[in-house]
This record gives sequence, structure tokens and C-alpha cells, in this order.
Amino acid sequence: MSIRHVRTTRRAGAAALLAAALTFTLSACGGDDGTGKENASSSSSSGAGKDEPSKSGDGKTYPDNSKVIATFKGEKGLEMVIHEAKRDSGGFLTVTGTMKNAGTEDFTTPVQWNGAEQDVALTGPSLAAMTLTDAKEKKRYYVLRDTDNRPLTTTNYDATIPVGKTLPFFAQFPAPPTSTTQVGVTFPGVTTGTIEIS
Repeated sequence: MSIRHVRTTRRAGAAALLAAALTFTLSACGGDDGTGKENASSSSSSGAGKDEPSKSGDGKTYPDNSKVIATFKGEKGLEMVIHEAKRDSGGFLTVTGTMKNAGTEDFTTPVQWNGAEQDVALTGPSLAAMTLTDAKEKKRYYVLRDTDNRPLTTTNYDATIPVGKTLPFFAQFPAPPTSTTQVGVTFPGVTTGTIEIS
């Protein structure tokens, strides 16, 4: 065997070994396709699910406002617009909407929105005072809390809603029985009303 043939064989073996190492490295990195985006299976297992409000580039959560199921009037031109009340497979009911300032001056969000519980109020501004009422089952549902007693709702929003602007929100509750298709909404400073569950 000539020296030239040995060198060619060694080069081919080294190239094959390098290609195998690159293939193993790429597969171990979680399926990055080179575009900087993860594949569908890995992205669906982390982050917000499709049943949750979407997140924009600024890090804030915005509801799907393509439909309106109810609008409740509030103080000083405030309107609470409900876009959706949706059950999910985990036994929760998520209400999404926007607080719209349709008045003529900036609206200062009241401390009553936080609810009366001291522990929850200590977490900062929230919509923990929102409740749902199931007249059929004669039950009232409160915003859920996490293990640190933080309410599962929009929190730490700005203290003021400027004229013509909106505050997107969500609030998560235990889901009523599947036989319940409507619930009443109660929130401080806003007229009460009924919404349909999807």
C-alpha cells in the first residue's frame, strides 16, 4: 500500500468521524433547525399553551380580542370588555379581556381591585377581587392562587390607564361543572353581568 493511499484513507476516515460527531452534537442540542427556533414538539411542551393568552415581544400578555362576549360599564368611563371565558383540560376556567378607558381623563386603578385578602394584596396590584357566580349550582368562584399565595391573574400593571388606552387581563378560576354554561361576573366598581363559557 502506497503512502499516498494511506493518507487518502486517513483523510476519509477523519472526515467521516467529524461528520458523525457533528450529527451527534446537533441531535443533542434539542432539535434546533438552524433558524433559531425550536421544533414544534419541544416548543409545545414549554411556555404558554395555546389555550392561554398569548405573549407579545414586549413580554406582556394580551388576550385574543377578535371577539367580544360581554362589556360591563364601570366608573369614570371605564369599560371591562370580556373576550373569552374558556375551560381547559386541567379543570380551570380562564377569563380574558381588556379594561378600556373610554372616559375623558386618565383612570387610576383602585386598590379594591386587589381584593380584601391581606396576603394577596401584598403581592402588588392584581385583579384578585374578580369573582364568578354559578347561579345554577349556587357557588361562587374566586381567582386561583399559586403555592406562594399569588393570584393567577394579571398583576403589577401600571397604576393609571390613559384616555383611550386599555389594560389587557386574564384571570383563572376553578371550572364550574360542565353542565354550567353561564356564570355571573362581579368586580369592584363595574356593573355585574353574565358571560357564556366556551
